[in-house]
Amino acid sequence: MAIEVTRTYVGSIQNNRQVCDGLDSLGDSASKIWNVARWTVDRIWNQTGEIPDEGSIKSYMKNQSCWKDLNAQSSQKVIEELSDAFQSWFDLRHKDDKANPPSYRKHGDERPRSTVTFKEDGFKHDPENNRVRLSKGSNLKEHFSDFLLCEYRIRPDVDLSEVNKVQNVRAVWSGDEWELHLVCKVSLETNDSAGDEVAGIDLGIKNIATVAFPDEYVLYPGNSLKQDKHYFKRSEYDTEGENGPSEKSI
Repeated sequence: MAIEVTRTYVGSIQNNRQVCDGLDSLGDSASKIWNVARWTVDRIWNQTGEIPDEGSIKSYMKNQSCWKDLNAQSSQKVIEELSDAFQSWFDLRHKDDKANPPSYRKHGDERPRSTVTFKEDGFKHDPENNRVRLSKGSNLKEHFSDFLLCEYRIRPDVDLSEVNKVQNVRAVWSGDEWELHLVCKVSLETNDSAGDEVAGIDLGIKNIATVAFPDEYVLYPGNSLKQDKHYFKRSEYDTEGENGPSEKSI
C-alpha cells in the first residue's frame, strides 16, 4: 500500500555566483515587507488595542511599494509568517506575561536575509536538469521575463523527477550561502497489515504517543519534552536585546 507524505530536500546551489546578488535582493525585500507590516501592526495595536488579522494586513500591504519586490505569493507568505508569529506570542503571553511580541528583522541598521518562499506561481522546476526558475517581483525586474535560474545538487539517492509534486521552494540563507529547500509530495510503499488487529497512534507533547488497541491503550509520557520546550522558549526570550531576539538561544 502506498501513502503520500511531505518531504523537504536541501539542494546546494551550483551557480551561486550568478544568482547570489539576486537572492540577496529578494531576501532583503522579504525582511523589508516583514518590517513594514510589523510597524503597521504596532501602529494599529497602539490605536485600537487589537492586532489586525492576516487578511487586513495583506490588503494594506498590497498598496505598499515593497510588496511588488517579490512575487505576490511570496509577499503573502511573509505576512502569513508574521501573523503566525503574533498568534504564537498571543498564546504564550497567557502563560508568560514577560513574553515579547515578534520583533523587527534588523541587525543594527542592516536587514538580515530572510527566507523567501516560492509557491506554485513563483517557480518552475526542471528536474531533468536540476534547475529551478524563481520569480522576481516587478520592482526587481530589469525586463518583463527577468527571473533567477538556480542550478542545484541534492543527495545522490534522491531523484526529484520521481516525486509526485514539488509544492514549494524556499531560498534559505544558511549563514554562509544560499541554499534551496524543495518541499515535495512523495509516495512511500508500506507493508500490508500483518493481522486483523488495529492500533491507533496519537502523537503529542504531553504524551509522546498514545497507542490504542481494541482492548487497551499504552501511554508514553512526554513530560521531559514539555519541560525542555519551556526551558528553550524561556532562554530565547532571555537572550533578546534592544533590537529583538538574537539569532541563537544559549
